[in-house]
Amino acid sequence: MAVTKILPRNGGLKEAIDYVLNGDKTDGHILTAHFNCDPGREYREMMKTKLETGRLDKRQCYHIIQSFKPGEITPELALEIAKAFAQEHLDGFEVVIGTHVDRHHIHSHIVFNSVNADTGEKYHSTQQSYYQQIRAISDRLCREHGLSVIMAGESAKAISYVEWLRQSKGQPTFRSMLEADLRTAIQDANDLGHFFLIMEHMGYEVHHGDRLGFRLRGQERFQYPGRRDPLFTEDGIRVAIQGNLEQIEAGLRPVLPARLAYQPYRKHPRYSGFLALYVHYLYLLGKIEKRQYPPRMTPHLRQAVMRFERYQAQFAFLRENDITTPADMAAFEHRTEETLGRLTKQRTLLNVRKKKRQPLYAALADAEALEPSRALYEEGLTGMEQEFEQYMKAVKLLEDSGVPQEVLEKEKAEVYEQLSEVNRKIRAEREKLKLCREICQQTPVMEQDIQKTEEHQKEVREHEHRRR
Repeated sequence: MAVTKILPRNGGLKEAIDYVLNGDKTDGHILTAHFNCDPGREYREMMKTKLETGRLDKRQCYHIIQSFKPGEITPELALEIAKAFAQEHLDGFEVVIGTHVDRHHIHSHIVFNSVNADTGEKYHSTQQSYYQQIRAISDRLCREHGLSVIMAGESAKAISYVEWLRQSKGQPTFRSMLEADLRTAIQDANDLGHFFLIMEHMGYEVHHGDRLGFRLRGQERFQYPGRRDPLFTEDGIRVAIQGNLEQIEAGLRPVLPARLAYQPYRKHPRYSGFLALYVHYLYLLGKIEKRQYPPRMTPHLRQAVMRFERYQAQFAFLRENDITTPADMAAFEHRTEETLGRLTKQRTLLNVRKKKRQPLYAALADAEALEPSRALYEEGLTGMEQEFEQYMKAVKLLEDSGVPQEVLEKEKAEVYEQLSEVNRKIRAEREKLKLCREICQQTPVMEQDIQKTEEHQKEVREHEHRRR
């Protein structure tokens, strides 16, 4: 199964070429290919094309990667597929190809100049071009060579190759384990603070900010599952804890409106013979009307709709807060800044409090998570020495602190609940300040537009009066 993706690059053209043509990865440069450029002169010829066309800014090149399932393809065939793809889709572009065999899975890298050497035009990468051109050509070439492809309707969420490989083997991934743990914590939690406490006891560190992040102890990076599923945002978790998890999962009560999946355009079949005759006759009788298409949402129209919605939000804000004069606006903005300052200070104090207690919170989570390992170790099971040692360190740290475990658990839940509430209030106050500044900037523009419109209407009325 081929997984194809395209990456735009604003710089590092030479580094990308060197990486693709690395002899250690391409079996001594055997598994490489060039189109519209000579070996050893790839970078110079691509830069020459940019200089001659005057297109040196922004995108320098594009990087396409074709990854294949282990054991499904040979390096030679992978290279042939990449070459066929470049010949069909990248006509006129300077291209370098390298099939890498240094990992357990075979994958081909295609780096090409952002400027077409024949036409001087830049390559434009869009979602439509990815599905209708890149993905379509790659899938067709794979089918022609008897390889599997990702079928329509399968999950299109972006995942790493490692995750895809583990999923294909039926093995759990960190993403799936994290989402399963999140659902378990949501089902068991009594409130948001209790939810965070459960996640800590499961071995996760929680990042509080604009987005909720989670990572296991020892991991370098946080994961933000709320980007893919609104259920795992702070608001979604709060709603789910209140007893709406089943409705959200069933689609009866979505937390946020889901984005529609991309559907390629399909032409309606043309009728002939009797079918065409009957359709034409029914149309003449008025039984069939012309198809009514919805208005096309152009970028300009979309921006206009967004501005209109923002105007509505600004009007509602002014009405709710009884703001009628610039003095009212200045006073409200001053009060909001004072409130925001108090909330920020409160959040700082809570974070300091949390940081001071963090070793105890971590020890509390370790003690609970490693309790089964302690029991297994005492029963004589080998291989539990490290876990037992970590458990004893956590228990000793808790005992030395002199704080009862129940008090620590209650305190931890309160801190996390307070942090969540303060962050919510800070976001609300920042939105108020943003609306204030937008209104102050927009008011003179609106007054000018109204004056111009009234003057134009006056001229039209006068012209109409003179004509009569």
